[in-house]
Amino acid sequence: MKKFLIIGSKADKASRNIIMNLMELGRFNYHLINGDMLKTENLNKELINKFDYVIFASRHKSAKKEKTLSIHAPGNWGEVWGGGEKGRVAPSGALFQKHLFGILNKQAKKLDLSRYNVTMEVTHHGPLIDVPCVFIEIGGTEVEWADRRAAFCVAQTIREAIETFKENPYNEIGIGIGGNHYCQSFNKIQLNSNVALSHIIPKYVGPITESMILEALNNTLEEVDFAVLDWKGLGKAEERQVVIDLLERNYISWKRTGEIKK
Repeated sequence: MKKFLIIGSKADKASRNIIMNLMELGRFNYHLINGDMLKTENLNKELINKFDYVIFASRHKSAKKEKTLSIHAPGNWGEVWGGGEKGRVAPSGALFQKHLFGILNKQAKKLDLSRYNVTMEVTHHGPLIDVPCVFIEIGGTEVEWADRRAAFCVAQTIREAIETFKENPYNEIGIGIGGNHYCQSFNKIQLNSNVALSHIIPKYVGPITESMILEALNNTLEEVDFAVLDWKGLGKAEERQVVIDLLERNYISWKRTGEIKK
C-alpha cells in the first residue's frame, strides 16, 4: 500500500477549498504551508521523503480565464517558471497519473461540471522534490477557485484515487512529446487507451533537446516503453526529424499519437 501525502497552501484559495473538503471525506496525510507550493524552499523535504507519492492540490491561473480541472507533473524543461530548477523535472508516476485523470473525468461528469475543461497539462513549474508527484488544479480565475462544487470534485477525485489505486502491469508506459499546453492529443490517449503517460514535453519549449528527453525518461517512476509523438504538434517535417533522430540515437522506441489504439 503506497503512502500518499497531500500538499496544500493556505495562501491558495482553491487549495484551501479542496483541503477543507478532503478533511470531511476522510483521514489523509497533509502538509499545509503558508506560502507558494511551487517553491521548493517552502516545503518540508524531510517530511515529504517519508512518503511514496505526493499530490499537490492547487489553483491554476489562466491568462485566457479558461475554466479547467487539470493534472500535470511538475518540472522545468528550460528556464525556471514559478519555482524549481532550470532543466530539471520531478519524478512522475505514469500509472497513478492515468488513474487520477480517469477519476477526475468521471467525477466531473457525475457533478455536472461540463463548463470546465478536464485536461492534462504539460510538465511545467516547480517545485523540485525527490518523490513522485502530481498537481491537480482548479483554473483559471478567483471565481473558479472559490467554486465549491469544483473543489468537492477535486477532493472526491483525490480520495477515490488514493483509496482505489492499484498498479496495472498491462499498461504500456510512455512520455509525450509535442503539442500545446493543454495536451488535446495526449488527453485522449491517457483516458481511452492502454498507454499511461508521465512527463509531457510541449513544442513551445523547443528546440527539444536530448537532455529534455532523457530527463523525462529518467524521472518516470516506471520503465518507459516508448515516446508518443504528437505528429502535427511537432511542427514541420524537419522539426519532427530532429526529435526522431534524438530518440533513435538513444535507442528509445516511439509511436505517433495516431498509432495508439483508443
